[in-house]
Parts: sequence; C-alpha cells; structure tokens
Amino acid sequence: MDAMIRVNDVSMMFNMSSDRIDNIKEYIIRLLKKQLMFQEFWALKHISFELEKGDSLGIVGLNGSGKSTLLKTIAGVLKPTKGSVYTGGAIAPLIELGAGFDDDLSAEENVYLNGAILGYSKEYMDSKYEEIITFAELKDFTQVPLKNYSSGMKARLGFAIATMNVPDILILDEVLAVGDYKFQEKSFHRMEEILHSGATVLFVSHSVEQVRKICKKALWLSNGEMKMFGDAEMVCQAYEGLA
Repeated sequence: MDAMIRVNDVSMMFNMSSDRIDNIKEYIIRLLKKQLMFQEFWALKHISFELEKGDSLGIVGLNGSGKSTLLKTIAGVLKPTKGSVYTGGAIAPLIELGAGFDDDLSAEENVYLNGAILGYSKEYMDSKYEEIITFAELKDFTQVPLKNYSSGMKARLGFAIATMNVPDILILDEVLAVGDYKFQEKSFHRMEEILHSGATVLFVSHSVEQVRKICKKALWLSNGEMKMFGDAEMVCQAYEGLA
C-alpha cells in the first residue's frame, strides 16, 4: 500500500537569540549592524517514518520534545531545515486552539471565515452550518464574539469545523484535552468514524490512555529525537516506564 505520509530524515532548527533586547529599536539597530547573537536549537533531529491510509498515530513525549513542531512540519506550516515530508491527500489540521479564528467575530462568522480559508463556497458552508453548530453545542451562542468564549467552546467549534468532512489526513494537537468529559467522548466517536472511513490520523496528547484508545501506532519523541516508533500499546508502556 502506498504511504499517505512519509517523513524522511526530517530535522528542524530554530535560531534563538542569546542577547537580551528590551525594545524593537535596539533589535533593529543590532540587526542592521549584524550584532545579533543567535544560538541554534534543533527541535527535531533525523525523524523518519511512514504511515499508510487508515493508520492512526499517537505522538507522545514531555513538553518541549518536538511534538507540535513535528505536526506543523507534516501539515506544511513549517518547512524542515533538513529532510523532506510527503503527504498524499487533503489535510485537515487542528494544531493550535483558535488558529484561523477572529476573536472579534461571532461563531457564525468564524464558521464561514474558516470555510473560506479551507476553500469551500458559501453555499457549501450553508449546507454544513447547522451540523457544525449542533456538534459544537453552540446553538445559543452563535452571535457571541469568540473573545467571550471559553477555551472549551473554541475547541468544540474548531473540532467541529475540522471534522465536518472526512479528510484524507486529520492532524490534532492536544485538542481533546480541552472541554468536558461528555464532549471528549463525542469527539472520540467522531474520530472513530473518520478512521473507519479510511482517513489517516495524527494525534498529539499528554494522555497515554487517549493514545491507547484512538491509535494503532505511537511515536515517542524525546528532546527532538525519535526514541521509539511502533505498536501503540508497546510504545505507551515504554513511555510510561521511562518518561
């Protein structure tokens, strides 16, 4: 079977300023004089793996291990410093809570804004609007600006939009950690439906139990390096024992 995702020797480096600069004027002056000092920080180091259609991968690791950076690289948000990423289909990424939202707009306006960003017509979003709002449990709050929403309400709206269709690849970063238990269970059922429809899912979570519940495979990152990749139960057991 052809790979849906192929990550080939990916490394990602960021330049981190080693100087303390208190204002933008000083930063610009040092930049023009080439006096800025940077330290290289490798967030990912030589990551390689493949996923086939219908695979579900949970990514685990401590804070700062490179999990979100890896998802952003696969989603095309970041270009790797070294190596390459291949994806074989349409991607629905839900990487950052509130990404693509305008907090000054209402939930209704943000649904159509996100639809436009994703390339859908107004007529198509009209056909999906009630389904999105119902799933997100926001019927009484559609005209409220998102700046007045709780983080859980934003998460519900973002998840409902990202999963309104069955994508080829669904990418989720800690989204299910926000919201009440009831909505988390409903989200799990939606993800199971997406998996049964043949989508490939990447899922970052600090909850090993969520990874066990959703994913067939797991990847353990530590300090930007791939410590283990394989069967989800096997990787989760090792991570619980040594993380």
